[in-house]
Amino acid sequence: MTGPQRREQLISIGRRLFSEKGFEGTTVEEIAAKAEVSKPVIYEHFGGKEGLYAVVVDREIQALLNAITNALSEPGHPRALLERAALSLLDYIENSTDGFRILVRDSPPGQSTGSFASLISDVASQVEHILAAEFKRQRLDPKMAPLYAQMLVGMVATPGGWWLDSRKIKKEDVASHVVNLAWNGLSGLESKPSLRLINPR
Repeated sequence: MTGPQRREQLISIGRRLFSEKGFEGTTVEEIAAKAEVSKPVIYEHFGGKEGLYAVVVDREIQALLNAITNALSEPGHPRALLERAALSLLDYIENSTDGFRILVRDSPPGQSTGSFASLISDVASQVEHILAAEFKRQRLDPKMAPLYAQMLVGMVATPGGWWLDSRKIKKEDVASHVVNLAWNGLSGLESKPSLRLINPR
């Protein structure tokens, strides 16, 4: 193998093992054995398991963000954009199952990027402008759009993980129900929401 070919092989093997066993459960020895190379080859290409993991996670995040960005690149009604965003995330979960499982696992200690929370934040930043425009149209505070973007993306990602394991509902139906809750909830937003705490007495 050439150097680039070996690197791609190690990334592919690492991706599969990280998906199956997580970061902590995967060893350099196991990666080397699967690739039929010595451990120093992995250190030469990535500096260690952490470096390989970082490359795998970065690729998955870029793939998902590209899918979301492409889904939102065409103009349309805000609801249609939300539908496209939801479907693109579910498409990624379906077509890149190993990658999604890696992203929703805990990151290695000391690594702030690549966590599920940071991924949600990155994806949410892609849909903020949709919500900001809709908030302005409804005379709501557009400064709250980032918060609602976080909630909306979480509304897709969390049931997406559940759907990945169950597969009892069609992908399009999952997306339609998520958008139903999100959109109909958005259409009834109060301009200044407040908690209505019930007096326990």
